[in-house]
Amino acid sequence: MFARTALRLALWLHLALGQSLPKKGLQPFIPDSEGDLLFLLDSSGSVSNYEFSRVKEFIRGLLRPFTFGPSDVQTSVIHISTVPTIEFPFDRYLSTGAVQQAIRDTQQLMGDTNTGKALSFAKEKFFTDEAGARAEVPKVLVWVTDGFSTDDVSPPMQLLKDMGVTVFIVSTGRGNYLELSAAASRPPEKHLYFVDVDDLPIITKELRDAIIDVIRAKRLRAVEITSSSFRLTWPRLLSSDTGYYVLEYAPTDDPRRKLMKQVSGDHTSLFLSDLSPDTTYEVVLIPESNERYIPPQTTRATTLEEEISPTRVLISESKPHSFRVSWAPTPDSVGSYQVLYGPLPGNSAKLLEVDGAHNSTVVENLAPNTTYLVTVAAIYKSGKEKALSAKACTQEENSKVRHLRFEDMGPNTLKASWDSADGPVLGYRVRCRRQTGPSSLLSVSPQIHSVLLTDLASGTANKVCVKPMYRNQPGKGLCRMVHMQHATAAQGYKHRRRA
Repeated sequence: MFARTALRLALWLHLALGQSLPKKGLQPFIPDSEGDLLFLLDSSGSVSNYEFSRVKEFIRGLLRPFTFGPSDVQTSVIHISTVPTIEFPFDRYLSTGAVQQAIRDTQQLMGDTNTGKALSFAKEKFFTDEAGARAEVPKVLVWVTDGFSTDDVSPPMQLLKDMGVTVFIVSTGRGNYLELSAAASRPPEKHLYFVDVDDLPIITKELRDAIIDVIRAKRLRAVEITSSSFRLTWPRLLSSDTGYYVLEYAPTDDPRRKLMKQVSGDHTSLFLSDLSPDTTYEVVLIPESNERYIPPQTTRATTLEEEISPTRVLISESKPHSFRVSWAPTPDSVGSYQVLYGPLPGNSAKLLEVDGAHNSTVVENLAPNTTYLVTVAAIYKSGKEKALSAKACTQEENSKVRHLRFEDMGPNTLKASWDSADGPVLGYRVRCRRQTGPSSLLSVSPQIHSVLLTDLASGTANKVCVKPMYRNQPGKGLCRMVHMQHATAAQGYKHRRRA
């Protein structure tokens, strides 16, 4: 035990010199979505160059978080003009950077607004293998329009919806609501948006979330990803009577570490734990059916970087002989926390051990009016250690102002008096928060136990607080509400305790 305490003391002193901690990375992408997403872009002469550029920026922002590829999201653009024109097919650009650059480079064609022709073209030519579309993934059409078309859109739009295409419409003009709501998928309140071209970013997240609801992959995928675990989910392919599943998983850079699990056919999820942080795993789900062949499903999942704890340490509930130490976060990979504390200046320290599931503890039996250095060390189950320090101050004993009272000193003026607080008081701060007019803050020496409060309007309620000041931190303040009578009433005042 002595050796452990000595080790903790060395760590504590090292932390006091200002050890830095790494920060957790962000996960900016939307995984586990699979669908063909077609944009019908109004490129006609009814749209100004400025409006066209704003719509392109909107589309780029909408697509930015998606993952693109033959097993993820594919996207394409058709121009609405005199003759419909393909900007690029679904399978041409299969990375975020390539998609972003392709949309940035898109040029306006001008011409007539023949939206009906563009929809017919999409139905006949575009949602096909030749255009890179996939047979068994969700199809989404996003039509961005100024609300004007020179031909009829209803028949070809209905044919597209009959094919299973989900239609979202974004109108930046004054299009006919009844016509557009009939063209959009049902219900129109979830598929039709009216917004000025300059306000398109306002609907980006809402529209993206609606699209995700449509193209969320109905296949094996990883959710609830942490630094050491994730949950696998898949559609119901079997039952307990028709077979079972074999699940294989291994780091992509080390296939020899492959592990295997078997679960019954009525399962649709499995939780995998004890994984390595910041590691990509290749996962294969093999349905073993006794009725028919069902092809295996695969996915990849990357665990998060190891969550560092603690990243912040907070001191609260300070009293003369104790205070509470809190910290965050509390990841599952931490087995326990060790709280090392000692007075400053000084070289003595004491140790508290706390279960890894807890995020705070009370440190007791302390000296009053003393500054302590507190270090919280996370002891990971892997044996690693991370620590962070903070300073804490105990209060002076009986460090509270007592018996705050008021005396009428004339129109709009009161005298506030109080009994002194115990201990080596350095002074007092008196704050007056007026119902009308500015608040005021006065600092007085420790020998002074009263101040004059002026400019208190008649008929108002004003809050007065007096707080003693000590070397390490303020003591406990005392507050009262002061109610000034109206000028027509008898001279005097009323006050009551704060509720």
